[in-house]
Amino acid sequence: MNKITVIGAGLAGCEAAYTAARLGVQVDLIEMKPTKKTPAHKTDNFAELVCSNSLKANRVDSAAGLLKQEMRNLGSLCLEAADLSQVPAGGALAVDRNAFSEHITQKIRGCKNINVINRVVNKLPVDSVCIVATGPLTDGALALEIEEFTGEGNLSFYDAAAPIVTADSIDFSSAFVASRYDRDESGEGDYINCPMNKEEYETFHEALISAQGAPLHEFDKQLKVYEGCMPIEVLARRGADSIRFGPLKPVGLRDPRTGHRPWAVVQLRKENRDGTLYNLVGFQTNLKFGEQKRVFSMIPALKNAEFMRYGVMHRNSFINSPKILNRNLSLKRADNVFFAGQLSGVEGYMESAASGIVAGINAVNKLLDKQPLILPKTTMIGALLDYITDETIQNFQPMGANFGILPPLETHIRDKRDRYAALANRSLEYFKTIEV
Repeated sequence: MNKITVIGAGLAGCEAAYTAARLGVQVDLIEMKPTKKTPAHKTDNFAELVCSNSLKANRVDSAAGLLKQEMRNLGSLCLEAADLSQVPAGGALAVDRNAFSEHITQKIRGCKNINVINRVVNKLPVDSVCIVATGPLTDGALALEIEEFTGEGNLSFYDAAAPIVTADSIDFSSAFVASRYDRDESGEGDYINCPMNKEEYETFHEALISAQGAPLHEFDKQLKVYEGCMPIEVLARRGADSIRFGPLKPVGLRDPRTGHRPWAVVQLRKENRDGTLYNLVGFQTNLKFGEQKRVFSMIPALKNAEFMRYGVMHRNSFINSPKILNRNLSLKRADNVFFAGQLSGVEGYMESAASGIVAGINAVNKLLDKQPLILPKTTMIGALLDYITDETIQNFQPMGANFGILPPLETHIRDKRDRYAALANRSLEYFKTIEV
């Protein structure tokens, strides 16, 4: 019998199971609730929203809205539930979280092609086609099994990510390109350097140490933060020069505008192979997103920065996707095993659900010996999956939908709203050409 196993009934797992079932394949959906719950889960329903009830912007000319429209074109169950359980939220798509998860649970349990099995999984069913969608709090025996099967060091348990900005929003009149001590053999420089003088640094430092932090879940508070991923604001509170002798150290760098070494330097490192995104080196942070925008924009070269991802620090299990996943979300060493959801390295409710749809389609294609579905980088889902499987990325951290990961338009459009609308139109034109 043609059958697929899906482990986990969160957003990604439900999308994967429902997609495969809709395509005519039998699915065993294994979910540990109600036998066992993570610290974040409160109900026995599937696709439980454990944090916000907002699924972000609904406008198609926003990254979140484009992602959702692409998902609708692929037959998303989560968006069917969201549209039926929607509550007023201005331009965002917000839901009654209980109604949302109840609708998905009923659809899954009522689907003749899906067999729901309630038990804890400790061993991967690697001899068959399976999808692992066990979420960001995967731990215990299954986490050890995943790490052993994918290779030691390929499973992370703590998400300590720095903010990411778009390359074209950096003010290069206040920045210069160079590697420390001119170590880059190409002579082009590996880093964009954002210098600060003494007054600028002291103003920035004062704002940083007094900025508001984001609230933590109880299970996040229990985590030990290591020196290597210390929040920049915590490090800054150790003394006026603590970050100037740490991630903002200016040694080995000379500002070509002045001919002198700056007082402090924030370095930006290329985040993707196309060079459209740069991350702030050493800026792991737990500040509120609005505070990150306010404080980090005080860096002269980032005064107009467009943030595509804000820094986060929380409990989050995810695999080293660029090293071990194929573009169709299967493992390189076992192409019958697929990963989806936050465990695969995407960040966010709808991003997780979208990866589940693609994993479901490609698991069916694998089972039926068909070609995989590889969405182009000009689509939001395609760009997101291209990012998490980009082998050139070092020190991988999860990523959510944003326009910075899309390849630029052939003709640059200065107005940001018009540019985003054009990028969205380019994506949706592609979906007119396919049928899933």
